[in-house]
Amino acid sequence: MPYDDVQKFYNAAKAKAALLKENPGRYFIRSIVAGFFIAVAMIYCNVLGNVFKDSDPAWGKMLGAIGFSIAVLLIVFIGSELFTGNNLMMAFGGYGKAVTWGQVAKVWVVSYIGNFVGCFIFSGIFVLAGASGTKDYFAGFIDAKLAIPMDQMFFRAVLCNFFVCLAVACGTKCKEEASKFFMIVICISGFVVAGFEHCIANMAIFTTAFFLVPGLSIGAMLKSMLIVTIGNIIGGAVLLALPLQKMSADK
Repeated sequence: MPYDDVQKFYNAAKAKAALLKENPGRYFIRSIVAGFFIAVAMIYCNVLGNVFKDSDPAWGKMLGAIGFSIAVLLIVFIGSELFTGNNLMMAFGGYGKAVTWGQVAKVWVVSYIGNFVGCFIFSGIFVLAGASGTKDYFAGFIDAKLAIPMDQMFFRAVLCNFFVCLAVACGTKCKEEASKFFMIVICISGFVVAGFEHCIANMAIFTTAFFLVPGLSIGAMLKSMLIVTIGNIIGGAVLLALPLQKMSADK
């Protein structure tokens, strides 16, 4: 990446660390709002899937994937703190010594917790609102999602956050809103269609499914969250951030 773009990434990492240090309450609210946006996308994606499940499931999956892009579009255009996007930005800053690894860890932890709070609240409201008749739809896929073999789950998570962080990187680099929109939709819909695993989206899915589908194992959900979170970190912080930083012009 050109020098100016590298500085954008470094400045973004420093700004996140500074906001968390100077105004942790505001930072936490920004993380909660990102959780809201992910839950909005989860609702959009699954309601569309439910609408098309009997007539044309393939179209439901495709339209749901495009619809899920609204999460990152809202995060980029309105502004909030997404854990998986922070895997890229903060690691990039850590590799370039723009921030310390202690600052990286703090941003990751606080944004992760805030994202969960946002997903839990918004998904809970969705359930209380009747979940748009999606109870049977969630029951139809949640067991299979939790039963994905651990190795596949991990690598799906790695690939997922590579796609998500590409969207975040393009959203930071692109100057025009139209170009940001196009690149984000392409990247995000790609990981959804492919069936990759996103830990924050899973927070919203698992919250909704827990209240709609009897008998779900909390242990299975926690195991999935752990594996997918680690995979997402590696996908964003190692598979993408590290080579980007190493190949960038920083002088």
